[in-house]
Amino acid sequence: MKILFLSDNFPPETNAAATRVYERALHWAKWGHDVTVITSFPNFPQGAIYPGYENQWYSVEEKDGIRVVRVKTFISANRGTLLRSLDFLSFLFTALPAALVQPRFDVVAATSPQFFAAVAGWLTGFLRRVPFVFELGDIWPASIIGVGVMQRNIGLIVLEKIELFLYRRAASVVALTNAFKVNLISRGINPAKITVVRNGVDLFRYAPRERDTELARSWGLSDRFVIGYVGTHGMAHDLINVVEAAERLRHRPDICFLLVGDGAERPMLVEEARRRGLTNIVLQGPQPKEMMPRIWSLCDVALVHLKDSPVFAEVIPSKIFEAMGMGLPLLLASPPGEAQEIVQEDRAGLWVKAGDPDALAAMAVRMKDEAELFHELARNSHAAAASHSRRVQAVEMLQALELSAAGRGGTVGSRPI
Repeated sequence: MKILFLSDNFPPETNAAATRVYERALHWAKWGHDVTVITSFPNFPQGAIYPGYENQWYSVEEKDGIRVVRVKTFISANRGTLLRSLDFLSFLFTALPAALVQPRFDVVAATSPQFFAAVAGWLTGFLRRVPFVFELGDIWPASIIGVGVMQRNIGLIVLEKIELFLYRRAASVVALTNAFKVNLISRGINPAKITVVRNGVDLFRYAPRERDTELARSWGLSDRFVIGYVGTHGMAHDLINVVEAAERLRHRPDICFLLVGDGAERPMLVEEARRRGLTNIVLQGPQPKEMMPRIWSLCDVALVHLKDSPVFAEVIPSKIFEAMGMGLPLLLASPPGEAQEIVQEDRAGLWVKAGDPDALAAMAVRMKDEAELFHELARNSHAAAASHSRRVQAVEMLQALELSAAGRGGTVGSRPI
């Protein structure tokens, strides 16, 4: 099958959408499918083009059997509203012409939360007369309201109308969570066209390994119990709560929080840790994808952290599954929701309500001091990884694409809700 996929982010970027699209496409290419991904030049989240790339109008490369078409976009850091919106919108106007000149394909798919990538995907399908599959990675624009960037206004109401139009016109919608499916059904979308394909992890990339002693030494983490967060430091993640928890654990220098990544709130977090004189929190900037297993090896516990908002009760962060692959117990701070259910059903970690630094600090102490609990959670976490493999996700997503290409879009391989 010939697959055209639109995604604003793609490796060497390391955010969830880039990783998800790439790792599934790897499987499809290995299975003999012809995969083309249209994306921008790598710049997320700093808003600076990565070394070795230029922001050209059109460029083609091959990456591990995947044909990658990169297009010029307006570049902006992952902060603020106006410039970032222009960044998103520009991808629509450059990705669409690029998609229209591609050789014949059987199906076109696009992934959110980059909303305008989905618009470009639908327009491509409409103009090329091929089925369009909408992969729903985030309920957007509702998530904008959830992080407090904007209040509900006429502009967001118009975007919600377009969002619903895309769901209705898509041959099928692939939702990353059961909660997303429930949300769409409650808004009048036909449940028969919605498939749930949860996120996953490539188990050959993420597996238990000894601590990288050289990296631990260079980052000042030797002989410390490390609770690590690896990912975007954005408004959706509310990581100031971790700084507050670290302050409450000044008396436990053996417990250290590690935050690795970049995002709109990182400068504030660095300044707050410095201002408070905290030595039990280490903040490192963004790292290349190939560094992730080394970084996870430094961690005794994987921290997954979300803002206390009902919008994020529907989110399942991909780092949950990477941590499971590494055999790390999870410490999840989030609103009650599907991520909490996964961690608790798999008995892979402990959960605390988002926005409660006292509870987060207390659970960190439990993880360190209760050795039997720690080892049980670690064993359970690693055992659960196989049921969340990226290969399983690639199979389920491919089934949705194949049925849509055959004119029979609908639910396949979905987990029950």
